[in-house]
Amino acid sequence: MVQPNKAVVGANAFAHASGIHQDGVLKARDTYEIMRAEDVGWSANKIVLGKLSGRNAFKQRLQELGVQLDSEAEINAAFARFKELADRKSEIFDEDILALVSDESVSQDKELYGFVSLSQHSETGERPHAAVVFTSAGQEVKSESDGNGPVDASLKAIEAHVHSGAEMVLYSVNAISGSTESQGEVTVRLQNSGRVVNGTGSDPDIVVASAKAYLSALNKLQSKADRVAAQG
Repeated sequence: MVQPNKAVVGANAFAHASGIHQDGVLKARDTYEIMRAEDVGWSANKIVLGKLSGRNAFKQRLQELGVQLDSEAEINAAFARFKELADRKSEIFDEDILALVSDESVSQDKELYGFVSLSQHSETGERPHAAVVFTSAGQEVKSESDGNGPVDASLKAIEAHVHSGAEMVLYSVNAISGSTESQGEVTVRLQNSGRVVNGTGSDPDIVVASAKAYLSALNKLQSKADRVAAQG
């Protein structure tokens, strides 16, 4: 193994944290690299995002992550939040950036979807089934579906009604405390038409928390789509 700080061929030789270096490498790779990272065994060079990073490096990472912001004002706002976070955290990871660009709050009166109730049945040897009741455009609807598990069945039940066509790129569960009676927090990340959003939901029942998180993410997707339509 080659230590990261090995001169010329170490991984750090191809990792750029300074905004000036990042901008130079993005425009012309040989500005700060005398050889390609691939030539000495690394898969690629690395732009390390942190408090020294500039706007161009931030925009480049958004493009690599497939995130499409609708205006320069949105990019500037996201970059400002990025700099605030970078002042508190030494290195910013892709997860942090995706959370930054999807943290717009959707006010309660503008929510298209809202959770009401959920029932599900799962039994060894039987396919799980879920029925979810939620509000859609002010109307209460009930949707049902089978799935590979109770969570899968619940989210498929919601999708069977809304037909969002969004791709789930992250599903994460965290216990808020350390016991089996703790409340669970679920994060769902959806992507659709270049827009990436995070939805979160909390409940002692992980299946319910998952449904809440999915509806939260759908609300944010719809909010972004409405802003694009208004601008167009």
